[in-house]
Amino acid sequence: METVNVPIASISSRTKPLDGEGSLQVHLDPNEKIGNAKVFAIYGKGGIGKSTTSSNLSAAFSLLGKRVIQIGCDPKHDSTFTLTKKLVPTVIDILESVDFHSEELRVEDFVYEGFNGVMCVEAGGPPAGTGCGGYVVGQTVKLLKEHHLLEDTDIVIFDVLGDVVCGGFAAPLQHADRALIVAANDFDSIFAMNRIVQAISAKAKNYNVRLGGVIANRSQDTDQIDKFNDRVGLKKMAHFPDLDAIRKSRLKKCTIFEMESTPEIEAVKEEYLRLAASLLLDDDPLLMESLKDREIFDLLGFD
Repeated sequence: METVNVPIASISSRTKPLDGEGSLQVHLDPNEKIGNAKVFAIYGKGGIGKSTTSSNLSAAFSLLGKRVIQIGCDPKHDSTFTLTKKLVPTVIDILESVDFHSEELRVEDFVYEGFNGVMCVEAGGPPAGTGCGGYVVGQTVKLLKEHHLLEDTDIVIFDVLGDVVCGGFAAPLQHADRALIVAANDFDSIFAMNRIVQAISAKAKNYNVRLGGVIANRSQDTDQIDKFNDRVGLKKMAHFPDLDAIRKSRLKKCTIFEMESTPEIEAVKEEYLRLAASLLLDDDPLLMESLKDREIFDLLGFD
């Protein structure tokens, strides 16, 4: 009979309460807690602009004098390239190159300094159809702690893949203080946002994470987002219009703060700085209640 190796963490987790209703997630190892930094996990529908939002928010925090680490959690490892001006190697690729002997790694092997001192890490992800994103997140945090990189950090931002809320890609919620959702003013974005609210509610049963609010992105108006927020108890933290200059900043591999000044760009920069400043305040978490799928259709789809 073939021998199956079961991780010790999986065995020990069986005696603990489930991680949300019906979840089989392994609980976070207490030794992998990040520490004193404020930790934000940014979620949203795929293609909604989470990486652009995350990078500009990291830049804004740094301009407010904070020491920031941004962790990209996507196999395509493009979360931080507007900060670093390049696609940096992933933690998983680097670990594989040393046959997963993490003690052989130096800080400069997996951490890259970006705009205004923002430290950038690309966790990467498992090959398609194999492995678990939660393992990747765990290994990244473990490495950062082993090299004492979190001890003097003020802000950690997880930029998380798409609207996936399976156990693996919900793993950053185990570390985060606040989860932020990026959404456009359309049905698909709001449908994904509702699923993410469900995931955050499940994680909040056993972890400190709470929902911080919604960042409206690529939207001239926010009436549909506002309607959903009013119904479930969310709040809009910031609003970024569908501005071509924001799209061009990504093509130019730079943050919005490095673009040539125009009135529109200055307004966006001010909004990012305002958002960062508001997130530094220890506001009370939101009490939210997700909707059933049919309720979203009835709320938004058939006026």
